[in-house]
Amino acid sequence: MKNLSRLLSAFLLTLCESAVAIALDFPRSGVLLEIVSTCIDTSVSNYCSVCISPRVDANCQVEPQCTKSTEVWSVTDDYVAMRDIKMCSCPGDFFHGLALPRYPVTCVEDPKRPDGIWRFAWNVALSRIKPQSIALVVNPQFRRSQNQLHVHLLRLKDEAHSIANSFLAGHVKNLDGVWSVAEKSARVQGLSDYGVLVKADDVGQFAVYVSSESPEALFTQATCR
Repeated sequence: MKNLSRLLSAFLLTLCESAVAIALDFPRSGVLLEIVSTCIDTSVSNYCSVCISPRVDANCQVEPQCTKSTEVWSVTDDYVAMRDIKMCSCPGDFFHGLALPRYPVTCVEDPKRPDGIWRFAWNVALSRIKPQSIALVVNPQFRRSQNQLHVHLLRLKDEAHSIANSFLAGHVKNLDGVWSVAEKSARVQGLSDYGVLVKADDVGQFAVYVSSESPEALFTQATCR
């Protein structure tokens, strides 16, 4: 019964992510890369016609719909954090964001995956929710709908602290070490595809977890419904 519940959660999350592409009328796996490429810099020529999901703070003379707009929370030369579409039609206290590189990177399997994205994502999440509630998640290749690396910024489920122990890969003082710890654990477990969860531990560091299933579905409050 528990496994069935996990599979159902993963299916529903994939279904929600697919709604991004349907709403934007764009090939499913390329939506986030297209947004990162065309919608973050509002100073580009013909921004409002080039961008598939204009920023809510852009002057596009159209009232932005939640599912067809981009709400940027933080941006640097390398990364951007934004509202996830799952926040649309949810209560104001629901939290679900994404942190992405501003250049093409697929996911855990990509050798170009940046170490700094975890630190960036944590700092954005920390500005919005309590540190002990923060969950940073990257889903496995076969549990995701997008081929641009995106770290989910979420709240942990209440029971996540106890159920996550069996998935523990290790602890890091510096978030730049997350990929290394996760990859080593996956290799030991014989996992060719895996997802990663990062949360605060009890000694002021960070705990890293690895799972062949979706950490988003297993450990987080991913949707408000």
